[in-house]
Amino acid sequence: MAALDWATLLLLSVIWGGSFFFAKVAVVEVPPLLLVFIRVSVAALVLLAVLAARGGLRRVGPATIGAFLFMGLFNSAVPFTLLFWAQTHIQSGLASILNATTPLFTLLVAHLFTRDEKISGGRLAGIVLGFAGVVTMIGPHLLDQLGTDLLAQLACIGAALSYGITAVFGRRLRGLPPMLTAAGQLSAASLILLPAVLLFTPPWQQAVPSPHVAAATLGLAVVSTAFAYILYFRILGRNGATNISLVTLLVPVSAILLGALVLGERLSTESLAGFGLIALGLAAIDGRPWRRLRGRMRHR
Repeated sequence: MAALDWATLLLLSVIWGGSFFFAKVAVVEVPPLLLVFIRVSVAALVLLAVLAARGGLRRVGPATIGAFLFMGLFNSAVPFTLLFWAQTHIQSGLASILNATTPLFTLLVAHLFTRDEKISGGRLAGIVLGFAGVVTMIGPHLLDQLGTDLLAQLACIGAALSYGITAVFGRRLRGLPPMLTAAGQLSAASLILLPAVLLFTPPWQQAVPSPHVAAATLGLAVVSTAFAYILYFRILGRNGATNISLVTLLVPVSAILLGALVLGERLSTESLAGFGLIALGLAAIDGRPWRRLRGRMRHR
């Protein structure tokens, strides 16, 4: 990827790392299913309003609407609900580790269903190193919990698989403006979730959230969803499915660094070691650092 694309990926990881803060605050008072619906529907309304103001709304054909529905279901509605529900049953650290399997699923799906994103030694080694870095950083002891709260853990794996499938499927939307694609996906997710919300968590039966929960929910919708998905589809369109899936390796890094900078949390030796492994993994996937190193070795 170009330097600007790496910078955009890092920015996206920071925004999605911040979403854990927002969600942790909001889910205390707002049921997971309703929180997901508010997240996607408010984000969709924001994007549609911006598109309308800029004259960017356009008609799309049935095939594109079908693609929006698929992306809305499997890139927003299903994984968001699974992850929010899982975090009410297992530690968020373990959820982050399981979510970091997304690049592995993406690499496999891309290898099977694309011609230009086949498994290579560098990509596979980089993703394995990155995953090892996430485990090291968050804590290998959490792996001892594997097998307990099995449904919640399977929910996290299901979300990761869902993200991997949609990262590959979403390549067919690369001809559309990223903001329009994000608005289409989130609008579709809102329509899909609406019947379930009305049936299981009617908003009028819920208590009015406190101001800080309302602020966290708004931040989750506008920043961590509306703006984030514009960046997501921009990277996907320019760099493909495997590269966009790398954000799940960087999100825990961003979350830990935000905790250190904002909350004053201490950076442990394990965190620093995990950062190093993830950096090595990204370098292996990118390939340029190793090529430069080999070039220098040849000229000596």
